[in-house]
Amino acid sequence: MNDLLEIDIVIEAKWIIPIEPAEITLNQHAIAVDKGIIKAILPISEARLRYKPQQTITLNDHALIPGLINLHTHAAMTLMRGFSDDLPLMEWLNKHIWPIENQHVDSQFVLDGTQLACAEMIKGGITCFNDMYFFPESCAEAAIHAGMRAAIGMIVIDFPTAYASDADDYLAKGLKLRDQYHQHPLLSFCFAPHAPYTVSDKTFSSILTYAEQLNTPIHTHLHESQDEIRINLESNGVRPIERLHQLGLLSPSLIAVHMVHLTDYEIKLVHQYGCSVVHCPSSNMKLASGFAPISALLNQGVNVGLGTDGAASNNRLDMFEEMRQAALLAKATSGQADVLPAHQALRMATLNGANALGLGEITGSLAVGKAADITAINFSDLNLTPCYDPASHLVYTASREQVSHVWVNGRMLLDDKELTTLNPFELQYRTAYWQERIATTSR
Repeated sequence: MNDLLEIDIVIEAKWIIPIEPAEITLNQHAIAVDKGIIKAILPISEARLRYKPQQTITLNDHALIPGLINLHTHAAMTLMRGFSDDLPLMEWLNKHIWPIENQHVDSQFVLDGTQLACAEMIKGGITCFNDMYFFPESCAEAAIHAGMRAAIGMIVIDFPTAYASDADDYLAKGLKLRDQYHQHPLLSFCFAPHAPYTVSDKTFSSILTYAEQLNTPIHTHLHESQDEIRINLESNGVRPIERLHQLGLLSPSLIAVHMVHLTDYEIKLVHQYGCSVVHCPSSNMKLASGFAPISALLNQGVNVGLGTDGAASNNRLDMFEEMRQAALLAKATSGQADVLPAHQALRMATLNGANALGLGEITGSLAVGKAADITAINFSDLNLTPCYDPASHLVYTASREQVSHVWVNGRMLLDDKELTTLNPFELQYRTAYWQERIATTSR
């Protein structure tokens, strides 16, 4: 007994799906965690002979997967969930969302809205999110409080808001925030120019200079709708991707969100420059933006991750829903039932997202030396039986309601479906306040 290695946690489970190696499911295995890092993945019987953990968690009916990565969201917009539904993108933005934001969005709005989003995401097995919104300092504060991993978007738009007066002001504030939290173990940063129709060539060029100097990704909406493409053709004479190409923004640092309307040439261009794409199937369908050509992108070898978008345009921050929708839509639009199988959908929701953010060495798969960002799913419900392939069930059958435990950096954020870092009653109180305030001013 004296030879046993003392560590923090051993998590025993019926199945472990590590993502790497690909398409592997481990039966009756355990994950050994110490100081937030995965030390070993090994059969339960061997773990009991090797380790003396401070805590052993036995999950006899569960699958362990890497924490899900929401590669694109506007977390604080949970406070506008369901506010203005069933409208096309440009009408939704111009006549409803932007006016409400002008009236209400401040640092407290973003703090409260992001905390609400963090609670929803944790309960849905999400351990990391890539955000784009105003007052990113409040997003960072909320993520730290919740214990989540977050890529904080340094948002830039070429018009004034309550957050900043002009593009230079947006950039200065974002860079100051990055300097403040640059060494934080759970935070990373992306430049987040909103979209080609709200950001000028001059501003894109400034962002590119900073991004190259700081080795920081650029996260932007791109080719989301036909209106966006039409606006860019009228104002610049080229389609948005070609414009970014001419400006030098196409590179492995670009995280292009939506990418619904693409030509074959544009798909090859994205692959040629190593860009990552974020597929947001639910938001694209709800806003009638269209169906992204995911099978064609995957066939070209493009790195594709998954995002929920904001709760104002999706209404759910639910990565299980996005995995299922992505897999089904890829089959329906390509006419090929073998396109985007379950293991590939899981990889899109985990490791592909981490790689897009430059975090693939830290998170995105369950591997020795990586952070213990882990999600447990309970398979004991009748609707998950029988189970011949746990990976298939996770994509096609399971829902976020089956998520039981979540760890980030070895810290438990969800314990048998109970939040450990956030108070649901406080969140409900703050949400009710904002609901009344928004409803009153929009009457």
